[in-house]
Amino acid sequence: MLRPTFDLDALRSFVLGAELGSFAKASERLSRSTSAVSAQLKRLEEQAGQPLVRRLGRGLTLTDAGETLLAYGRRLLDLNDEAATALRGAALAGTIRLGLQEDFGESLLPHLLGQFARAHPNVLIEVRIARNSELLDRIATGQLDLALAWDAGATTPHAEKLGRTPMRWIGSASTAMAWSEDEPLPLVMLEAPCLMRTAATNALDRAGRRWRVAYTSASLAGIWAAVSAGLGVTVRTGLGLPASVRPLAPGDARLPKLSALGLQLLRPASDASTQVLRLETLLRDALLDSPGVQAGKSLKM
Repeated sequence: MLRPTFDLDALRSFVLGAELGSFAKASERLSRSTSAVSAQLKRLEEQAGQPLVRRLGRGLTLTDAGETLLAYGRRLLDLNDEAATALRGAALAGTIRLGLQEDFGESLLPHLLGQFARAHPNVLIEVRIARNSELLDRIATGQLDLALAWDAGATTPHAEKLGRTPMRWIGSASTAMAWSEDEPLPLVMLEAPCLMRTAATNALDRAGRRWRVAYTSASLAGIWAAVSAGLGVTVRTGLGLPASVRPLAPGDARLPKLSALGLQLLRPASDASTQVLRLETLLRDALLDSPGVQAGKSLKM
């Protein structure tokens, strides 16, 4: 039996549409018409020999076969992109000083930096995990070549706004909230100054909801430990959440709605080395393709 050879270009549209929750959004991101993406999806279904999506209300959802192809499609595209990157930049060498928030340390570092290291073995990456204010300071003083940071509205030498991701109330995944609306809400927060700490207290004040800081930590690991133990709630985005915590609904314990937080890539100057620009591209693509940045529950054409 002749096995089909899946169309990688069509796979890219399929995977992106599934991750963004919308094939219409995928067509915009890929600068293609929705009819072209629909034709690619139909071609993939013909190659797979079975439906990959099915109607669910106004939208679409993946079938079991679609879920299977999504997993394999990600792996195929990763290998394709890794090979293309290696061939274009096999001679790259040097050092990159990269700064990241703790939120991205576990979710981005293993996969993305591993991919970059395999494609460019002669490039040394020095990673610094730090708070937003420190990242901004180190970019301004030239101590970092590239940083992924929250958009705090500060002026930096070179900043590219990637988009926005919603801030969320976060609670324990295993411990139910036991605080009544009549008592102050216990907060688990990073040490000030902190963008999300300020956002949380301002939102509670506007809603007339009393609060108290029950636990303060200098690290995100300490925040997750305290929230997991049920000592209180915190505010972060949906990016990089450990399994021990979960996002809470705005109506839980009169939790007010929160705004979105901007993401930006920072460089100390408008020009940069080829290796920095290559890593910047990988970071940009990883964040823009993340469901945490552009989330969607149903797939819409």
